[in-house]
Amino acid sequence: MRITRVLSTALLALGLAAGPAVADSSPSASPSGDGSAPTEAGTSFRTATEIEQGQQATATGSTGDYLYWSFPADAGQRPTVKATVELPDTHTAQTWQIDVYDGLRRRQSCQYGAQTRAAAPGAASVELACVLRTVRAWSEPWANDPLPGTYYVRLTVVGLRSSDLGLPVRAEVRADSADIGGAAAVDGSLAKPLVPGIAVKSAAEEDGSAKSAVLSAVKPDDGWSSGWWSDRWVWTAIGGALAALAGVGGYALTRGSGRPSRVPPGA
Repeated sequence: MRITRVLSTALLALGLAAGPAVADSSPSASPSGDGSAPTEAGTSFRTATEIEQGQQATATGSTGDYLYWSFPADAGQRPTVKATVELPDTHTAQTWQIDVYDGLRRRQSCQYGAQTRAAAPGAASVELACVLRTVRAWSEPWANDPLPGTYYVRLTVVGLRSSDLGLPVRAEVRADSADIGGAAAVDGSLAKPLVPGIAVKSAAEEDGSAKSAVLSAVKPDDGWSSGWWSDRWVWTAIGGALAALAGVGGYALTRGSGRPSRVPPGA
């Protein structure tokens, strides 16, 4: 019984410790940094405007332009990108599309969301959304899984008549992430996140040269994760404690009343 009470106390302590890990799995939508959001967009991958998760970036352009933004996403996060395009007062039917690429510039498919949407003639705006798969800490080279690093957002019109070419538009883009936690944890991690310039910097560090590289200025608030810690370690510890408790309980129920009597029957 003493062992049972000790294990029960340990299990209760582990349950209290697991509370914050569960609470941390809520979506992170609050803007980070100083709150100043960009008001312009890039025109290519190399000139993509960097934004932080939770920022509402805006940009003005012309119908037919390619608008690019970039944001960081770490392992265990499920990014959601939303865009709103304000259209001119007079226009024909248009089809807008939002695409998301990872740090290797591989186009990532959307789990769900209106990635492509048509705007009727005279419509004031069009809204698009793309919910990506959960970012993995490590993946096979042949796989197309999302990996930690910089993600690129490209907004453009794919169905356009020549009469609408060059008309002014205004776009709003926002990227948020839900923290999936240990449910998406894998064994292994990348040596470095997939951010622009990381390969040049790593090579310079290895050979000791003075060569420098301009890395992406945006990263998660708490830095890039190492990939080995997740809340599944807490639940593994709880499972081990439950197994030990079940073993002690089973032993207490099956051991009987004690050692058999040495007095022979009928004595």
